[in-house]
Amino acid sequence: MNHTEKLISIIQNDSWMIEVLKIVRELNLNDCWIGAGFIRNKVWDVLHKKERTKLNDIDVIYFDSIKKEKEFDQEIEEKLKKSNPNLNWSVKNQARMHLRNQHNPYLNCLDAMSFWTETATAIAIRINAENQIEIIAPYGLSDLFELKICPSSKGNKQVYKERIAKKNWEKTWTDLKIEKVSF
Repeated sequence: MNHTEKLISIIQNDSWMIEVLKIVRELNLNDCWIGAGFIRNKVWDVLHKKERTKLNDIDVIYFDSIKKEKEFDQEIEEKLKKSNPNLNWSVKNQARMHLRNQHNPYLNCLDAMSFWTETATAIAIRINAENQIEIIAPYGLSDLFELKICPSSKGNKQVYKERIAKKNWEKTWTDLKIEKVSF
């Protein structure tokens, strides 16, 4: 079984994750995904044979070059909170995130994710109308499944260093291999 098949199997066997994916699908947004810790933590939990690690939030990303105002993200968060008020939803339109990150405009969610800090975090999924899981991952899935944390080629190395120190992932997932960076 390759990494894509493994990830799909892990997600399909988690009814809670499927429920969350279906809530996001109901938004009917173009190029809309759940990414980051929602996937990363689940895979690391499975590989460490752990119960679900509590998520800080559920990162919903989408790309809409017309409705770029932050207020629209907040409206979407409110809709999601009505669907499931027990979850901490974080919604970000990737069509405007280049401004915060001082990059050229992103083309779509996949392009935006290529600037995320770690390769194992730069993964997003969604469930389509046929209930099939779709995956986007600009750096592939190998680092995620090999428990490797390393900076993405386009990410900010200083932010990577700060995140590694702040997140303290190796306390939760003891088999992680963290790449050190130097400047």
